[in-house]
Amino acid sequence: MKKNQPNLLSALFVIAVICWIFYTMMPRWISADDVPLAEFSTQRAMQHVTEMAKSPHYVGSKNHESVAQYVISELKKLGLEVTTEEGTTLTGWGNLSKSKNILARIPGSQNTKALVLLSHYDSAPHSSSKGAADDAAGVAAILETTRAFLHNNTPHKNDIFILFTDAEELGLNGAAQFVMQSKSAKEVGLVLNCEARGTSGPSYMLMEVNKGNAAMVDGFTRAGAQFPVANSLMYSIYKMLPNDTDLTVFREQGNIQGFNFAFIDSHYNYHTAQDDAAHLDMRSLAHQGSYLVPLLDYFSNANLTNLQADNDDVYFSTPVNFMSYPFGWNVPLLILAIVLFAFLVFVGLGKRTLVPSEIGKGFLNLLGAILIAGLAGFFGWKIVLAAYPEYADILHGFTYNGHAYIFAFILLALAISFIFYYKRQGENIVMSQAVAPITVLLLVNIGVALYLPGAGFFIIPVFATLVMFGFYVVTQRSNIFLNLICSIPALVLLTPFIWMFPIGLGLKILFGSMALTVLVFGLLLPVFGAFNGKGAWSMLLFLASIGCFVYAHLHAGYEPGKAKPNSLVYILDAEKDQAHWATYDKNLDDWTHLYLGENPVNADVVNADKLFSKYNTAFTFAAEARVRDLAEPTIEFLRDTVVGGWRRVKIKITPNRSVNRYDIFANDQMVFHHFKANGAQSIEQRGSIFPRHDRKLLGYYVVDNEPLVMEFTVNPKTPLDMSLMESSFDLMTNPTFDVKKRSASMMPTPFVLNDAIIIKKKIRPTPKVVPPVAAIPIRITAPPTVPVTDTIPDADAEN
Repeated sequence: MKKNQPNLLSALFVIAVICWIFYTMMPRWISADDVPLAEFSTQRAMQHVTEMAKSPHYVGSKNHESVAQYVISELKKLGLEVTTEEGTTLTGWGNLSKSKNILARIPGSQNTKALVLLSHYDSAPHSSSKGAADDAAGVAAILETTRAFLHNNTPHKNDIFILFTDAEELGLNGAAQFVMQSKSAKEVGLVLNCEARGTSGPSYMLMEVNKGNAAMVDGFTRAGAQFPVANSLMYSIYKMLPNDTDLTVFREQGNIQGFNFAFIDSHYNYHTAQDDAAHLDMRSLAHQGSYLVPLLDYFSNANLTNLQADNDDVYFSTPVNFMSYPFGWNVPLLILAIVLFAFLVFVGLGKRTLVPSEIGKGFLNLLGAILIAGLAGFFGWKIVLAAYPEYADILHGFTYNGHAYIFAFILLALAISFIFYYKRQGENIVMSQAVAPITVLLLVNIGVALYLPGAGFFIIPVFATLVMFGFYVVTQRSNIFLNLICSIPALVLLTPFIWMFPIGLGLKILFGSMALTVLVFGLLLPVFGAFNGKGAWSMLLFLASIGCFVYAHLHAGYEPGKAKPNSLVYILDAEKDQAHWATYDKNLDDWTHLYLGENPVNADVVNADKLFSKYNTAFTFAAEARVRDLAEPTIEFLRDTVVGGWRRVKIKITPNRSVNRYDIFANDQMVFHHFKANGAQSIEQRGSIFPRHDRKLLGYYVVDNEPLVMEFTVNPKTPLDMSLMESSFDLMTNPTFDVKKRSASMMPTPFVLNDAIIIKKKIRPTPKVVPPVAAIPIRITAPPTVPVTDTIPDADAEN
C-alpha cells in the first residue's frame, strides 16, 4: 500500500483540482425571496420566469401579448416609463415578421452613451416551448437586477435602457427593428445580453466586437464579476455554431459591441416543451444575476464612447481570478518557450539525463495514443448511434444520457493513455518521453499564433510543464509536490474544453475531447508517468468507462421529463389535389405509425421545396392522406406590368383561415430586384438585388392574420415561377382533424415546422370571372412607344 500511496495521493489531487475548477464556475446557492431588497434574489427572479413560462408565447400566439403585458406591468411597478416600438423587418435569415419591442429608460446624470440590458420575451415556435430558460430567465434576471439597482438609488452617469425585444426566435427581427428603425439606437454604447441554449450549467461570457477587444476586456475586469466563465477562444467556437443572438444584429448592423451571457448545458431541453420552469436550474439563473449586478454598476458610470479598441487581449478565467494580456505577447511567449525548451533538451542530452531513444518512443506513444483515442471516439460514437438509432431524432446532438457518455469516453481515453505508458519507467525515461507532448503543444501554439491568437493562453500549460522538465534536467530528480503544483495550469485551462466541446458542439465531437484528454495526460506525464502499476490503472479506468456505458444504456429510454421528440404535419398540395402525412423522424414510434402506417414511403414527394430548419432537416417519410376541405389563400396580382424593360410585380396573398406562417419559394433562375415584403427590405440587401441562398425566398410569420404583400422587379424574359406553403400550427387542435394527443413521454421535435397543417400552392393570378356584356364597338389606338432602358425601376416608383 505504501508503494502506491504517492500514486493515490496524486490521483486524488488531480481529481480535487478538477472538482474545484467546476465547482467554482457558478453560484452553488439560491438566494431566498426574503433577502434584503438591496440584493439580487434568485427566488424573486424565478417568480417572473414562472409567470412568463406558463404557456408557449411565440409570435402570433394568443399568449404572446399576455407575456408582453406582464413584462410592461412589471417595469411600471419599478416606476419606469415604458414605451413599445412596433415595426416590420426582413432579416438575413430570410424571415419576415412584425414585432413589438418593450423599452424603458433610466436617465443618467452625465450621459456619454446608453447602456442596454437586453433580452427577448418571445418563445420558440413549432415545439410547444414555454421559453423558461430561453429567454424568460434573461428577462427575469434583468427585471430583478433593475429592481435592486433602483432600490439602492445607485448613482450613475449613463442612461440605461431596459430593452426586451420581440421575434428573436424567428430571425432576430426585434433587434433588427430596434437597430434599424429606433431613434434610441443611435444613443447606445454597450449591450449586456442574456441568453440561453439549454436549461442548466454555468453562464458563459461571450464578447462580441467588430474591432479589438482590449477596452471591453479591461472594463469586464474592472467590473469584477464574481463567477466569470470566459476565454478568448470561446467566441471563436461560438461562431462555429449555427447560432446568432440579438447582440449579433447590434454588432453587425449598428456597430455596437456587447457581452453575451448564456448557459448551454442540458442542451436537449433547448427549444423543446421541456424548456419550462421545472427544468430550469436556478443556479444558472443566479449566475446571470452575478454578471448583471456588477456590470450594471460599473458600466452605468463608465465612458462608453471609447470601447472600440484597435488592440486585442487574450483572456481567460480561473477559479481565483479573471486574467488577460495583449495579443502582442503571444509570439514573444512562444519564442521564449521554444528557446527555453531547446536549451533544456540540449542540456539534458549533454548531461545524459535525457535518453534519445526514449524521446523517439515518447513521440510514438503520444501520437499513437492520440490516434487510437481519436479513432475510438469517432467510430465509438458511430457504434453508439448504430446501437441506439433513436438518438438520431434528437436534433441537438446531445442525448439525455450525454453526460454519462462524456465520462465514458474520457475515462476510455485515460485508459488508452496508461496502456501506451504501461511499463515501469525510471525518471529519465519519463522525462525523455515528456519531450513529445511539449513539442506537440508548442506546434499547436505556433498554429494558434498564426491563425487563432485568442487561444494564446495555451502556452501557459507549456511553461508549467517546462518547470517540471527543467527541474529534473538541472537536479536529475523529480519533485512530486512541484509536479502536482505545476499540473494545475493544464487542468485549469484545458480540462474545461474537454467537457465543454461535446456539450456545445454535440456528442459527435467526443473524438476531439478524447484527443485533448490524451494531450493533457502527456503534459502531466511527470505526474502520471511516475505511477506504479499503470496496467492496473488502465484496467480500473477501462472498467469505470464500461460502468458509464452501462449507466448510459440503463438511461437510454424515454420518460416524462425526458421525452422522445417526434413530428407530424399534414400537407395538402392544392395544385394536384393530393394530401400527405409527413414526418422528419428517422425512427417512427407508435404515435407517428398511426398516421404514416407501418410502411411509409420515402418523403421525396413532399421535399421539392425544402423548409428552413436550424439543422437543415428534411422530411424523411410520407404517406397518402385524405384530402381535407381547407380554405386556400387568395392570391392577387395588384400590379404586373413591364416598364423600362423590367417586369414590375406586386402580389398580395390573403389567408382565408387562421394561419401562422408563409414560406415563399422561387425558381433559382429568378433574380429579384428592389424586393420588399410588407414594406420591408432585407437588412442585408446591398444594391438592388435581393440576397437569397436557395429556392427559399422568405418566411413570413403571420400576426393577426395579416396578408403578405410582395413587391419586386424581375427580368421579363424570366418566367415567373413561384410557389407558397401556408402553414397553421393547429394540427393538434383543429376540429377538421382528429389527431391523437402525444403520450407524456413524447414531445414535438424542435427546430422544424411541426404539428402543422400546410397548403402548397403555385403563385399565379387568381382567375377572375367576368360576366358577359353586350358587344360595344371599341376604337383601338396604338400605345405610345416606351423606350427600353437598363435602369431597374424601384418597385415603389410611380407608373
